[in-house]
Amino acid sequence: MAQPTNSAVHVDAALTNISVAFLQNADNFVATKVFPNVPVAKQSDRYFVFDRGDFNRDEAQVRAPGTESAGGGYELDNTPTYFANVFAFHHDVPDQIRANADPAVDVERAATEYVMHKMLIRREKAWTASFFSSGVWANEETGVDSNPSAGETIRWSDQTSGDPIGDIRAAKTKILESTGYMPNRLVLTQPVMDALVDHPDIVDRVKYSGGVGNTSPAMVNEQTLAALFGIDQVVISRAIENTAAQGTEASHSFISGNNALLTHAAQAPSLMTPTGGYTFSWSGFMGQSNAFGVATKRFYIDEIESTRVEGQMAFDQKLVSADLGYFFGSIVS
Repeated sequence: MAQPTNSAVHVDAALTNISVAFLQNADNFVATKVFPNVPVAKQSDRYFVFDRGDFNRDEAQVRAPGTESAGGGYELDNTPTYFANVFAFHHDVPDQIRANADPAVDVERAATEYVMHKMLIRREKAWTASFFSSGVWANEETGVDSNPSAGETIRWSDQTSGDPIGDIRAAKTKILESTGYMPNRLVLTQPVMDALVDHPDIVDRVKYSGGVGNTSPAMVNEQTLAALFGIDQVVISRAIENTAAQGTEASHSFISGNNALLTHAAQAPSLMTPTGGYTFSWSGFMGQSNAFGVATKRFYIDEIESTRVEGQMAFDQKLVSADLGYFFGSIVS
């Protein structure tokens, strides 16, 4: 009878805990910060979308004595589906590298963090394609240098003619009028944040919040902008990606470009709660119970005398209501 080998697969709870911690603490990435994460037990299923128009229609009528009240109903769309694709990446730790490592170097932890960094980049790019791109939302404007036409606005990097405060205010009103819900989150990339920090219209609004004798000088940050724009939260995407092939000169750039997104996002997933989008994470994947659909396994490969650390994520990014978002493309130069 054949004896079991060292290559028997083991789903490692300790390594997965490292993975989840690394996922939650990677502040440059916004894929888990904007829309609610929905842990799901199955890889695929359906979810329900209520017809917003049915809720906003005036149908109550005067009721005469002895008569029935006016009544009505709402339509429920149960056709939307999600499918949590499994994304994976691995790194091998050769026995010779492990044997030569200093005692202070935890090669498997380093391998886990390396693997999960790759997974975070994949997830951020999936989020960007699903929510932070042109053609996704019902409301969209493109930044231009001058003479804006329909669907265009002067870029916010123009400190003379750019009007970020007016643009955000108008976008909030547009979403409120068409949905009944006020946007509560604004997603910016670092280049957009840099432009807003120095924009004179914004600086003029906050410059008196600091000053002589004040230990907290006037600053434009996420909290300042949230208060100024009248929204709950400003989220900054700072994740970068090297798009060059291995062995060639690195070419780093921000994953999310020079864009901005104003949206209404539910505070937590629940029935009959409007939101621009959801992330469905297969929480039961490979027997794990974490809400992010993350699993890390470690197994030995005899042929190459190495321990493989492999990370996996199972998720799907889904647009729920296109009317609950306002996208500003190329809003800074």
